[in-house]
Amino acid sequence: MSSTVAKLTPTSLAALLCARICHDLISPVGALGTALEVLDDETNIDMHPDAMDLVRTSSRQAGAKLRFLRLALGAGGSTAGKMAVEEVKSLITGMYGEGKAALHWNIKADGIDKNCARILLNLMMLSVQSVPRGGDITISVTETDAETDINLSATGLKSRLAPEIEKTLAGKAPEDGFDGRTIQPFYTGMLTRELKGTLSSSIEEETVVFSAKIPVISV
Repeated sequence: MSSTVAKLTPTSLAALLCARICHDLISPVGALGTALEVLDDETNIDMHPDAMDLVRTSSRQAGAKLRFLRLALGAGGSTAGKMAVEEVKSLITGMYGEGKAALHWNIKADGIDKNCARILLNLMMLSVQSVPRGGDITISVTETDAETDINLSATGLKSRLAPEIEKTLAGKAPEDGFDGRTIQPFYTGMLTRELKGTLSSSIEEETVVFSAKIPVISV
């Protein structure tokens, strides 16, 4: 396989990332619209309590996804520096805490560099996709003076690591062209390479592992 990294124009990259964000937000936003239609229907009063429950759930989900995606696929604020470990955990549990996969933590760091946190969130997205029927995901972060090591291990029934995900993580273009699903791992690889880091992915039996090593760059 060629070592040449695929190139995308800024407009194409922006459009594809926007498509991915819209895909992730359409479910809770659509549910909010449905609930409001029920609340507007005065002939369906008995359904109003259920509609209000849907409003609460969907608004909470939409807010959690926006906060997560703002850092994972956006600037997440313009200031550099570290994020508190609890803040990163809150973003992940807000997004995936009610999902099919149980989350396990093994973070050995006082804080996480914002760029490393962005890579962690992106690898979290891939880990959840790799266990569609649920299972266990262990999130490990170890920080030394030289580098930050990020490791996510996802184990579950019918776990999978699609070839196009491995390909786009490595900076290659998928055979059928990019879409909202494949642009996210491609973007993850871009972020990692910009930080002079390395990425790896593997699958063995029912466990999928995503790892990133990000060197500490002295300013």
